[in-house]
Amino acid sequence: MATIGELLPAAVERLRASGSESARLDAELLLAHALGIDRSGLLAHPELPVGPEAADRFADGLRRREAGEPVAYVRGLKEFHALAFAVDARALIPRPETELLVDLALAEVADRLGRAPRPPGTPPLAIADVGTGCGAIAVAVAVALRRRGMLGEVEIVASDASEEAAQLARENAVAHAVADRVAVVTADLLPPAGRPAGLLVVPDRFDLVCANLPYIPSAVVPTLPVAASFEPREALDGGPDGLEVIRRLIEELPGRLAPGGAALLEIGSEQGGALHAAAAEALPGWDVRVEPDLAGHPRVAVLAAPA
Repeated sequence: MATIGELLPAAVERLRASGSESARLDAELLLAHALGIDRSGLLAHPELPVGPEAADRFADGLRRREAGEPVAYVRGLKEFHALAFAVDARALIPRPETELLVDLALAEVADRLGRAPRPPGTPPLAIADVGTGCGAIAVAVAVALRRRGMLGEVEIVASDASEEAAQLARENAVAHAVADRVAVVTADLLPPAGRPAGLLVVPDRFDLVCANLPYIPSAVVPTLPVAASFEPREALDGGPDGLEVIRRLIEELPGRLAPGGAALLEIGSEQGGALHAAAAEALPGWDVRVEPDLAGHPRVAVLAAPA
């Protein structure tokens, strides 16, 4: 019976030969998943034997990864904002850079809730998560607000054009016990006001709109790493310049964002100038800024409506 330390080197070489840019990490994650332990336990105990069933699961995972399938789909989960999300081919895999959008959303909510007393009967803050995918943004925001004792002050409506993605988001909301405050609906961008949404009703206007919509230019999509070919193309392809869907959402904002509200839109690292131009045309008088990610690249556009 082979040990962890004996199986890993050969697996790393196989994945490296198949073109993986993170062969060691991939192999470690797949073996930890096959064994039902976390990666730290795997690294701490290279002498542990790997039984036949676990070895078979590991071999199957290696074959799938060699074919280009993302490790997250093989494992069926992806860590995001310190939470584990169920993921599969129904939706895009959440990326680390999107955590910035969650952090900005939490700061916005804390600021709005702290501006003035909120006596009983004060309507909750209405938040939209447009293009929710697996529900990562909506659920991460809800879980973080629950930890801070603020979840009862907000209602989140998450939407996706894909019913399959919306169902995955519902599953993640239930798994993290926030389905009473996170409603998921199928809709193209913002759902119609007054529509029933789980235990909630879609409001006329939102105080905060979050969106990680497709922003990769169509011509670039085929050049992405092979792993991206396993993800839904409609969750990646943003049209000729990557901003086609984002522009459509921007055009909806004047009628759906409350006075003084804000929209947080994730964009590509080279789209800051084009986003400013699109916002200036569609949203005269609005404050527009772009927040950089940890690498210093433009990442989240913040569009603030006049009060």
